[in-house]
Parts: sequence; C-alpha cells; structure tokens
Amino acid sequence: MTMAAPLAAPQAEPHRGFITVCVMLATIMQALDTTIANVALPYMQGSLSVTFDQVAWVLTSYIVAAAIMTAPVGWLAVRFGRKNVFIICTVGFTAASLLCGVAQGITDMVLYRMLQGIFGAGLVPLSQAVMMDIFPPEKRGQAMAIWGMGVMLGPIMGPTLGGYLTEYYSWRWVFLINLPFGIATVAGLMAFMPDTRPREMRFDWFGFLMLSLFIGALQLMLDRGETLGWFESGEIIAEAVVAGGAAYLFLAHTLTAEKPFVPPAIFRDWNFTLGVVFMFIVGVLILATVALLTPFLQSVMGYPVLSAGFLLGTRGVGTMVSMMIVGRLLQYIDARILIALGIVFSVISLWVMSGISPDISQFTIIWTSVLQGVGMGLIFVPLNTVAFATLPVQYRTEGASMWTLIRNMGSSMGVSIVIAQLTSGTTLMHARLSEYLTPFSLGFQLMPKGVMDPATDQGRAMLDGLVTGQALTISYQNDFLLMTYMSLLCLPLVLLFRKDTTSAKAVRR
Repeated sequence: MTMAAPLAAPQAEPHRGFITVCVMLATIMQALDTTIANVALPYMQGSLSVTFDQVAWVLTSYIVAAAIMTAPVGWLAVRFGRKNVFIICTVGFTAASLLCGVAQGITDMVLYRMLQGIFGAGLVPLSQAVMMDIFPPEKRGQAMAIWGMGVMLGPIMGPTLGGYLTEYYSWRWVFLINLPFGIATVAGLMAFMPDTRPREMRFDWFGFLMLSLFIGALQLMLDRGETLGWFESGEIIAEAVVAGGAAYLFLAHTLTAEKPFVPPAIFRDWNFTLGVVFMFIVGVLILATVALLTPFLQSVMGYPVLSAGFLLGTRGVGTMVSMMIVGRLLQYIDARILIALGIVFSVISLWVMSGISPDISQFTIIWTSVLQGVGMGLIFVPLNTVAFATLPVQYRTEGASMWTLIRNMGSSMGVSIVIAQLTSGTTLMHARLSEYLTPFSLGFQLMPKGVMDPATDQGRAMLDGLVTGQALTISYQNDFLLMTYMSLLCLPLVLLFRKDTTSAKAVRR
C-alpha cells in the first residue's frame, strides 16, 4: 500500500508552481467538503422534508466512504499511475458535487455524498505525495507547510463559506461551488503533472472488503438504530450480525494471512496503539461538536446561517494558530505535556458548553470554540509525532492509512451517537418534564389567566412547545457533558505514552 515511486528529478520540475496550485485546489476542495455542509443542514432538512437525524447522514455518509476508500489509494496509484488516479478522483469528486447540488431527495443526496467521499478519499494523500515529489529534499519542509495550510483552510473556510452561499444563494451552491475549481484542477493536472510508471503490486482485497463491510454495517446500525427502535428491529439485528461477522473474519484473516491488509506488527508499537485510541476520540470531537452547535445556533437560538457560519469558523482559527506554533514548542516541551494541555483546553471548552442555553452569549460561543480549536491543534501535532516516531519505517504507510481510517471512524460514529442521543434524550426529557405539568403545580398557579391555558388547543400547543424547547436544551447539554467525560477520561492515558520517542528499539523490545 505504498505510494508510487518518487519522480526522478524533482529539482528540475519545470511546472512546479502550476502543479502546486492544482494539487492545493484539490486538497482544499476535499477538506472544505468535510465541514461546508454543516451550516446548510437545517435548510437541507426542510428542502428534502426529512428529520434531523436523517439529514445527519449527509455528513456521516461522506466521512465513512472517505475513510473506507483511503486505504487502497496507494495501491491504485502504483498499479495505474498517480496522474491517472489523481485525475479520475478529481473528475469523480467534481461530478458527485454536481449531483449533490441537484439532488431531490435524501436517498439521492446520501448516495451522491458517498460518491463524493469515494472519489475525494484519494485527493489529500495523492496531493501530499505529489508535493513531496516535485520539491527537492531541502524544500520539502516548505512544501509540507504549504500543504498543511491547505488542509487547515477547510475547517476555517467551510462553515463561513457554507453560511454565505446558503444565505445569499441556496444550500445547493455549497456543492456546486466545487465545479469551477474541479474543472480548473483537472485541466491543470492533465497539462502539467508528470506521471509515474504503473507497476504490478499485490493488494489484500479480502481484508479490505471485510473491514469495509464491518464499517458500513456498523455505521448503518448507528444511523438507523434510534429511528427503528434499536434491537427491536430486525434490520438493526441483521446489521449487527453482519458487522460482527465481518469484524471476526477481518481479525482472523489479519492474524493468519501472509500479507494482510493491516499488518498486526504495527500494533506492537505501544505509542502507536495508544495514539490510535486518542485519534478516535479526536475524531469524535472534531465533527460531533460542530454537528451539535450548528442546529443549536440556527434552530434554537435563531441565528442567521451566515452568523452561525462565522461563529463556527472561529474554532478553525484556533486550530490554525496552535498548529503554527506547536511545531516549535515541541523542541522545548515534552509532547505528552502538550497533549495533556490540549485535552485540558478541550475539557474546559466542553464543560462550559454543557451549560449551553438559548441565553448564551456570542462571546462565550467564540472563546469556547477558539479554546477547543487551540486544544485540537495541541493534541493533533504532538500526537502524530509521538505515535509515528517509534513506528518502524516499513510500517509507516500502513500506519498512516490506519490513522486516517480511525480518525474518520471516530468522526462518523461520533456524529451518529450524539445525534441519536439528542433525539432520544429530547423525547425522554419531554416525558419527564410533562410529569410536572399538572393543575396543582406552582407554575400553573402563578401563570396569568388566559396564558397557556391547558383547557384550550392553543394553550396546550404553547405548553408543548415550551416543554419541547426545554427538553431539547437539556439534551444538548447532556451531549456536551458526554463529550466532556470522554475527553477527561483520556487525560490519565497520556502518562502511558513512552518517553523515548526517538528510537524504535524501545518499542520493538
């Protein structure tokens, strides 16, 4: 699963500037589409006539498809040539964006978002490989800095750009905006990008298919479980059986095959294994927070979509700032301390948000979002450093694929879990609060006559709306509290990282 061989003479590449622009456009498009649809979800929900938990599939289907298809990208690039694969991925991603923009139903939208994820999965790793090849060794640090900035622009630009397009045009332009950039990228790649020579390479298709079946069935179970009553539904039971069976076959194959899809040897590295656990939690926090804040700001607090986009974009600013300075801090401060500090920042942010209410101020939303963004940056970079510093070189590619897969699984499952908890929690809280609405309760006795009179249809409707709003707010608070506890439980695990991260010998002993 390694990338194609480097180009022969990167120092002499005559079209380096044009190629850099093209691959960066591809990187930004893929990173942007992870978050750009968030602020448009309430508008899509109304336009497509679906529930909130159903419209959340627009997020999870893209992430799951991208997670699954990241793994074979290296093999495809070697087998068919990097240029060919890059162009096909860009064309497919652009065409899927067009389909998303004209979708008329939730089924079509989810299918087209899956296609976006399938083709978009290769854009980021391929662009990174191309940037490494077209720059000489002494300038590769600069190349990775440029590439990293493109990856970071997604979380920053996504909510704000999505809010602007939805406010002044339509939610459909959230996807249609990719068309001119996709066409320009394809034209540039065809004109300027050099190719690598295709060669034969073995790929573990059985292991890949079993892992894909496990992830797909598990995600479908999490997405539909709340709607169908979980294990009271035959469909959910079937999906659980398929997920369990695929997981068993994948593990058995991995432990017995000569060259499995995921080499078990990578998990002998203690720092990498522990880092994978952390990365799953980071994946949850990356998108679950935005998936909760977006509908709260727009539906509960009544913010216009553009204002909500600006507020959500502040977290990306915090992440960018911390990622710009954390590399230098690693030269003087133990990576474990920076990871712990990042977790503390995230815990503080989520703890404050667990008291969220319709009366919360803009300033509180901004500083908690920035603080969480800073925390994510302090966790992400040192965690990559610690996890891969001791991993043997021959397992770096497989480790990187697993790293991306786990992060995307955390994101998709995190969104599904918090949305399911929000839906069920609102129903439960509504029932509990309704128990206190009796003619003998103090609230009724103090209420002015004629206001919310339960004897009238209008009064009962007003009371039900009030109770539903309170129940929804409590459910949001409980979701943020759940993520607070998840982050807090990670803090002691930092002590389990091994201090020596400069040599693989300490791990392979």
